[in-house]
Amino acid sequence: MLKATLRGFLAHKGRLVLSLLAVVLSVAFVAGTLMFTDTISGTFDRLFRNTSPDVSVTVHTDLDNTQPNSSGAVPTLPDSLVAKVAAVPGVAAARPGVGVSGITLVDAGNHDIGSVGGAPTIGVNWVPTSKSVVTLTSGDAPAGDGQAVIDADTAKKHHLVIGQQLRVIAAPGSFPVRITGFATFNTTNPGATLVFLDTATAEQRLLGQAGQVTSVDVTAAPGVSDEVLQQRVTAVVGSGYDVKTAAQAAKDSAQQLGGFLSVIKDALLGFAGIAVLVGISLILNTFSMLVAQRTRELGLMRALGASRRQVNRSVLVEALLLGIIGSTLGLLVGIGLAQLLIKLIGGAGMQLKGSEIAFRWPTPVASYAVGIIVTAVSAYLPARRAGSVSPMAALREADTPGQGAPLRRRAWLGGSVLALGAAALVAASALHAAGTAAGYLGLGILLSLIGLIMTGPLLARPVIRVLGGWFPAVFGSVGAMSQRNALRNPRRTSATASALMIGLALVAALSVVGASMAASFDAQVDKTIGADFIVQTGQGLPFPAEVGTAVQGVQGVGLVVHAQATQARVAPSTGGTESRTTLLGTTAGLEQVVHLELRSGSIAAGTAPGAVMIGSTYADAHKLGVGDKLNVRFPEGQQVTLTIGAVDVVDPANLGGVGNNPVVSTDTLRRYVPGALDSTLFVDVAKGADKSAVKTALTTALADNPQVKVRDQADYKKLIRQSIDILLNLVYGLLALAIIIAVLGVVNTLALSVVERTREIGLMRAIGMSRRQLRRMVRLESVVIALFGAVLGLALGLVWGLAAQRLLALKGMQALSIPWTTVIAVMVGAALVGLLAALAPAARASRMNVLGAIAHE
Repeated sequence: MLKATLRGFLAHKGRLVLSLLAVVLSVAFVAGTLMFTDTISGTFDRLFRNTSPDVSVTVHTDLDNTQPNSSGAVPTLPDSLVAKVAAVPGVAAARPGVGVSGITLVDAGNHDIGSVGGAPTIGVNWVPTSKSVVTLTSGDAPAGDGQAVIDADTAKKHHLVIGQQLRVIAAPGSFPVRITGFATFNTTNPGATLVFLDTATAEQRLLGQAGQVTSVDVTAAPGVSDEVLQQRVTAVVGSGYDVKTAAQAAKDSAQQLGGFLSVIKDALLGFAGIAVLVGISLILNTFSMLVAQRTRELGLMRALGASRRQVNRSVLVEALLLGIIGSTLGLLVGIGLAQLLIKLIGGAGMQLKGSEIAFRWPTPVASYAVGIIVTAVSAYLPARRAGSVSPMAALREADTPGQGAPLRRRAWLGGSVLALGAAALVAASALHAAGTAAGYLGLGILLSLIGLIMTGPLLARPVIRVLGGWFPAVFGSVGAMSQRNALRNPRRTSATASALMIGLALVAALSVVGASMAASFDAQVDKTIGADFIVQTGQGLPFPAEVGTAVQGVQGVGLVVHAQATQARVAPSTGGTESRTTLLGTTAGLEQVVHLELRSGSIAAGTAPGAVMIGSTYADAHKLGVGDKLNVRFPEGQQVTLTIGAVDVVDPANLGGVGNNPVVSTDTLRRYVPGALDSTLFVDVAKGADKSAVKTALTTALADNPQVKVRDQADYKKLIRQSIDILLNLVYGLLALAIIIAVLGVVNTLALSVVERTREIGLMRAIGMSRRQLRRMVRLESVVIALFGAVLGLALGLVWGLAAQRLLALKGMQALSIPWTTVIAVMVGAALVGLLAALAPAARASRMNVLGAIAHE
C-alpha cells in the first residue's frame, strides 16, 4: 500500500501542484511574518544592547516606557552632576549626554529632509566612545556653533555633501548648521536621522540653556560590574534620578518598541490565519475531487484486498507528503516574503538589512505545524470517504457520491449555524456595552461564515440560475451548457466559490467600516471644530514657540488659541486609584474654536488658575462635580490639587471634543511642565478679513517650518480620509494573498473538472463543438462560479460591515456609508478573476485529441 500510495502521488503530481501552491502560500505568510517581526526585534535588541552605556543617569519620570512625551518638554539635569558621578569609585569615565528627539532638519529650500513615516530626527551631542551608535567615516567632527555631523544614511538618501548648509528646527528655535562630516551606523540604522553637534552647542541650541544635559553616561572601570556601579552611583545622586544599567536601559527601550511590534505581528498573523483558512478550503475541495475521480482506482484496491483503513491511510499519507513538501517550500518562500516586508517598511522609514533576517526555531516549527495540520485537516473528510468506497465501486463509472440526504442534512445544520451567527450579529448591533458587543460581533462573523459555507451548496442552484440566466440568450447552447456545468455539482461549485467568498467578504466589510469612519469624522469636524484654520504637524507632534509667534503676526489673523498636552496621573482628592491620562492645556477662547457642551460650570472657570475641567464620564465614575478637588501628578513627580470648575459632557457622537481628557490653562500646565510646547493652534480670521488671503499668508509665514501645515476644515477632513485610506490599502494588499489562493482554487477546480469530463468533452467535440466554443464554455463556467462567490462574499461582508458600524457608533462614529463604487468594482473584478482563472483549463480542454478523449477511462 505504501508503494502504491507513493506511485499514485508521483503519478498525479500535476493534479496536486495547485494545492501545493496553496500550502506554500499559507505557510509562507506565517513564516515570513515570524521572520520579519523577529528581524525587527533582533535589530533593535542589538542596537540597544550595543549602544547603551554601562550605567546611565537620567531625570526620574513617572511615565510608563510605552507612553510618548507629548508635551515636547525635555527633562534635564545639571551638567555639574557629571563631575560628581565621575568621582564615584569604580567609574572609569562619565560623559554628558544630550539627546533630543522630534527636531526638524531642512535644506536650503525649506524641505524637511529628516526621517519619514514616524521615525524620529534626533539631535545628539558628539561624544564618541566604544559604544557609540556611529563612527565618523568622512570629514571632521563638529567643533563649534554652526557645525554638524549627519548620519551617512540620510546623507545618501538626500545627496548631501560636506560643506552644505542646512537648518535645524528645535524647541528653543531654529539655527543654521554646516555639514562638517558624515557618520556611519555601527549597527543597522532603524530609520532615524541623527544630527550631531558639539556638547556646548547641543546644550544651548537643543535645550535652550547651557549647563543642562539629558543624561550622564557612565563607563565602568575594569572588574566593576554594572550592578555594583549602579548602587554606588545611586547612593551619590539620590532618589531624584533614574540610574539604570545597560541591561535595564536596553530592556526599557525594547518595551517601548514592544507594543508597536506586537500590533504588527498580531495583524500579520491574522492575515496569515485568513490565508490558512482559504488554503484549507482549496485543499479540501481538491482532495474531494481527487477522491471522487479515483473511485474506480480505490475500489479496485479494495477488491484486491486493501482494507478500509489502508485506503484511508493512503489518502492521508498523500496529504502528509503534500504538507511536508509544501511546508518546506513555504519556509523558503517565507524568506522572500520577509525580504519584501523589510523593503515595504523601509519605504515607511524603518531601515532594516535583508541580510540580517532572523531565523529562530519557532519559525520552522510553526511553519511545518501549519502546513501539515492544514493538509491533514483538509484531507480528513475525503480520506474517510475514500475508506468507505466498496469493492463494487470498481465496476461503476467514477463520480461524486449522491448528494440527496447528506446535502439536506448539511443544509439544515448550516442553516442553524447561520441563524445563530445572524442572531449574534443582531445582538452586537443592539447592545450598548462596547466590550460585550465586540465579542458578539466576532462570534457572529465566525458563525455566519461557517453557516454560509455549509449552506453554499443549497444556494448554488438558485443564485447561479439568476447569475447565468442570460447566458443562453447571449451565448446560445454554449452558454446554457456552461450554466448547467456550474449547477451539476453544487458541492464543488460552493467549495470553489467559498475561498473567494472569504476574501471578498472581508474586503466588503472593511470598505463599509472605512467609508463609515470617514463619513463620521467628516460630520464631527463640521459639528465640533469652530476654528477657521488648524495648525498642526502631520503626526500631531509639538512644535517650537516660533510657530505661534509667526501665526500671531500674520495680518488678518484674529483669535489664536494655543493647545498643549502632557501625560499625567489623576485621582479624586477623596482617595481612589490613580489613572493615566493626557492632560490638555489651553489659552483663553477655547469655547470659540471648539464646540463643547457643558453639564455644569463654565470653560472660563474650568481653565482659571488652580482649576480644571473634567469629562462627564470620569465625573460620574468618581461622583465628582464642580467645586470638588482633583489630584494631578505630572511626569517628573510634581503634584497639585486642582478645583473642578467645569464638567464637559462626553458624548460618543462628539469625536472632536476633548472627551474625558482633563483641561487646564496653559499657565497651569507650564507651571508644572516647564517648556511644554504647543501641539495645535486654532486660528480664527479677524472680522472683515478674507479667509483665502489669510490662509495664503499663514502658509507663507510658516514656510520656514515645513513640519507644520495650515488646514481649513476641508483640508482636515482630507487628512483624516487619507489616513484611513492608507490603512485600508495596506489591509487590501494583505488580503490579496487570500484572494490569490482563492483564484488558484478556481483554476484547480476547473483543471480537475476538465480531467473528470474528458470523455464528455471528446463527445461534444465529436458532434461539432469547435475549440473556440469549448474554451468559451469553460470560461463562462468559471465566471459564473466567481460571481457566485462574489455575491455571497459581498452580501456577507455588507452584513458584517453594518454590524461593525453599529459597534463603531458606540464610539461616536454614527454615520453609515456604503461604498457602492467598491461593491461594483468587486463584482467586475470577480468576473475578471473568473475569466483569467479559466484561461489555462480552457486551453487544455480545447487541445484534447477527440478520439483519445472519447476513449478515456
